[in-house]
Amino acid sequence: MTLTWESTYAIALELRRQYPEVNIEKVTLQQIYNWTLQLSEFEDDPSLANDDILYAIYQDWYEEYING
Repeated sequence: MTLTWESTYAIALELRRQYPEVNIEKVTLQQIYNWTLQLSEFEDDPSLANDDILYAIYQDWYEEYING
């Protein structure tokens, strides 16, 4: 499966899987950006990222974090 910036929920799930011990409340948008680029399935232009996209990933991850 290929991930792009439009795949915010799938990216959030993958980040949650790869970083299970992270306190989501302390994660920055810069960390989300860096970690997303490191995902082997991620294949999009890094320059297309913006705060809205990164925040959407954060929100999806947070929802999964608090709802288990």
